[in-house]
Amino acid sequence: MSVKNTERKRQQMKRLTKKQMWIFAVGQLGWSTLSGIIGAWFVTFYLPTSGDIEGGALQYITPGLVIGGFLTLLGLITAFSRVFDAVTDPLIASLSDRSKNPRGRRIPFMQYAAIPLAVVTVLLFCAPVEKISGINVAWISVFIVLFYLFMTMYCTPYNALISEFGKTQEDRMFISTAISLTFFAGTMLAYTPFVFAGFLRGAVGFAWSYRICFIILAAISAVCMLIPTFCLKEKEFVDTQPSNTNMMKSLGATFKNKDFRTFVFSDIMYWVGLTLFQTGLPFFVKVSMRIDESFTMYFLGGMTVLSACFYPFVAKLVKKFGKKKLVIAGFLGLAVAYVIAALIGVLGTVESGTGVIPGVVFGLLICVIAAFPMALLGIIPQSIVADVAEADGIETGENREGMFFAARTFAMKFGQSFAMLIFTSLAIIGTTQNLESNDITASTLGMTIVGIVAVVFCVLGAVLLGFYREKKIMGTIEKKYVEKSAESAEKPEEK
Repeated sequence: MSVKNTERKRQQMKRLTKKQMWIFAVGQLGWSTLSGIIGAWFVTFYLPTSGDIEGGALQYITPGLVIGGFLTLLGLITAFSRVFDAVTDPLIASLSDRSKNPRGRRIPFMQYAAIPLAVVTVLLFCAPVEKISGINVAWISVFIVLFYLFMTMYCTPYNALISEFGKTQEDRMFISTAISLTFFAGTMLAYTPFVFAGFLRGAVGFAWSYRICFIILAAISAVCMLIPTFCLKEKEFVDTQPSNTNMMKSLGATFKNKDFRTFVFSDIMYWVGLTLFQTGLPFFVKVSMRIDESFTMYFLGGMTVLSACFYPFVAKLVKKFGKKKLVIAGFLGLAVAYVIAALIGVLGTVESGTGVIPGVVFGLLICVIAAFPMALLGIIPQSIVADVAEADGIETGENREGMFFAARTFAMKFGQSFAMLIFTSLAIIGTTQNLESNDITASTLGMTIVGIVAVVFCVLGAVLLGFYREKKIMGTIEKKYVEKSAESAEKPEEK
């Protein structure tokens, strides 16, 4: 087939309807639920606090800071799995970009990964020996690595489809909005064991009260992940030619893109700041606000719902102000929310006896201020990656959407891992820790420092993104569409 005919065929590819975009977004509901389970429960389940042990929790691995006096055994396992994850991201991206499967470059990977990912998530919490044992360490090590492998096999091709399914800016913004909503929904589903495990505990015990919840959530997640793979035929919407570049060359070419590097470094700052705050939220509630830990769920749920209310307006704001300005505004808005969090320890609360403002007021203020920035940062960055990937494809002739999104995912994971690594060191400033205990004794001073550091990273993210050349990227894309329109108008369609 000639180059012109190939290009004409691409122009004739179907566009997803709004209904089909929501079907695509259901896949994110599935994997975000499983990811949320690991994020919310992995450490809690395997490093139970003294209160959990009194409630019937078992210890499966050696507790405490037993690796060099600053790292838990579970922390070492997690660090190793993250290194493995960092390697598989570009590998899966390259395999997907180069795939010649007749059903498409992305859907087959997603279909093969969905059920194994759900099964492995459950098995990760089923350590076979009901006491501290090396067998449990091996079990956890194997299944956390498999979890990240299958997660990457699903998510990397899935994210690449954002660019390929989103044929217009309007489509990309709608898809980004839809998957952001389903991401929040999945994350909230992952927290439901906080409620339902308590009802089951008396009948099945501590461990199985959670495992039953995880089994139900994993089954729902598997169905959700499979829905877009069966309902959407990739080849009807995408006619992108496989890349011929190997993994290392593709990864190198991706990071040679100056605008992508700018975005990625900015994105790392965002994920560090966000993860510091999210990890610290229960401690801000307990230690700084001095109110019951259950308010963590109320604040998180309220912020999520309020943020979702702003979603319909984001696409309209993008048309008026552009993506770059809004993401910078999102960074600065989050920084303001984190300033409030840091001030709790300085101003004090009624509950602590050192201030006149109730702790709940601080919590509500943070949620209200952070909701709109979370809406901006939850939707727009994915669309920016899609723009950069398309513009790079136009300029180089290489279709490496998978590698661009894999690199963005790596930035997210690096930022999250770095934040988790430094959080404990910051939170415990001013306290004395029991190295044999899993309980983190955070201090008010430590949490104030966490808030300040989160502010610094958000401001850095805004500054770095200021160097992103949005006009150049959008100009490259618009020029392509103008040329296509002119060609279509000048030449009759060949039959």
